[in-house]
Amino acid sequence: MKKLITLSFLALGLMVNAQTTEEAESDSKQYKQWALDFGAGVHKPVRPVAAGYFTNTPDLFQVDLGVRYMFNEKFGLNLDLGYNSIESDDESLDFSSNYYRVTLEGVVNARNFFGLEAIGDRFGLLLHGGMGASALDFEEPLDDRDWMLNFQAGITPTYRLTNSLAIFGDLSAIGHVRQDRTFDGSNQVVLRGFDGFLVNASIGLTLYLGEGTMPIDYAPNALEAKVDELAAQMEKMAMENADDDQDGVPNYLDRDNTTESGVRVDNKGRALDLNKNGIPDDMESGLDSRYVTSSDLQAAVAGDNGANGDLIKQLINEGYVNVYFKFNSTKPATYSLSAMNTIVKYMKDNPSANATLTGYADEIGSPEYNKNLSERRAKMVYDVLIAAGIDAGRLSHNGDGEDASVDKSSAEARQLVRRVTFRVN
Repeated sequence: MKKLITLSFLALGLMVNAQTTEEAESDSKQYKQWALDFGAGVHKPVRPVAAGYFTNTPDLFQVDLGVRYMFNEKFGLNLDLGYNSIESDDESLDFSSNYYRVTLEGVVNARNFFGLEAIGDRFGLLLHGGMGASALDFEEPLDDRDWMLNFQAGITPTYRLTNSLAIFGDLSAIGHVRQDRTFDGSNQVVLRGFDGFLVNASIGLTLYLGEGTMPIDYAPNALEAKVDELAAQMEKMAMENADDDQDGVPNYLDRDNTTESGVRVDNKGRALDLNKNGIPDDMESGLDSRYVTSSDLQAAVAGDNGANGDLIKQLINEGYVNVYFKFNSTKPATYSLSAMNTIVKYMKDNPSANATLTGYADEIGSPEYNKNLSERRAKMVYDVLIAAGIDAGRLSHNGDGEDASVDKSSAEARQLVRRVTFRVN
């Protein structure tokens, strides 16, 4: 029982500490922070039970309702209301008791607290513990009521069905202080300290409420996300402030930093893009020969210069057609729309063809996070192609995580590997 008390107060202590973290609370506002948990299942009154009195193992039934609020992606509070119908087994002396409880608990989201994101984006794990008040109403063999304090602790695995609904299982242990009578009501209790013990097992549904787009139970780890955000900001600042060739054009616009002149810019210092292909004109001449421009692809798709279906297939499969992304983003860059248009046109012109989409990320961030990011990038392009009229049965997608083939210290090189590639057959 000492372990039960320790876990309960530890959860409450962690919750109180979390309330002081203003940044975490601010970041959590984009998620659903309220939840209603409806559960039902079996139970077992372990002690005290008088000689000759016992229940089935396990015994039906018990129900509970939890009203939960998460302060951030790790800590929250839960108000738990429960009812147990405790009745004698067939071979027991007859008795019937009704058990009621209300418990205030601290909640720890173990998925984020212990870094368990690898279990998948639909699986979660909550730990809860706290204290409250309970009452035993005896109907048979006597008519009486026993009030007591309860200390509850439990573990709750979850599975997210949608962004508003999840299923869960729960195993909770409940200890009593000042339980004066046995669960059957026939005898008085002479034990001191924790003189009652009950175990509940439930399955149920969780309804997530709030203005956010998804439950905070499944939010990314805030610390890891903050590190990635700071890295992105530092990268952005470095790119915006650097001007290696001192020509007045920042590096992120001036892709050719080897000379001080010859870079064509408008009156605001922005690199010109006269052909409107999404690539600054002075960058195109410096591109590696294996990266073709969108105008080349459009010419091939249109059948110019003798291009045909085999050539387009070769360009796609050899990595000339890619969808690129900004740092830590799943939104395709504007200049990548022509690549997606190329795939859509090829798939429509070749109705027997299938395509595999593979996402990649650069090396900034943890491998686990980048694996998930690469999968989400591939899924985003997959959704766009379906919306453009390509049958889902002709498409498959996956994420290969980090592409370590370029210099990690080069922002420009990392931009080339934040992509989704295609393979058609």
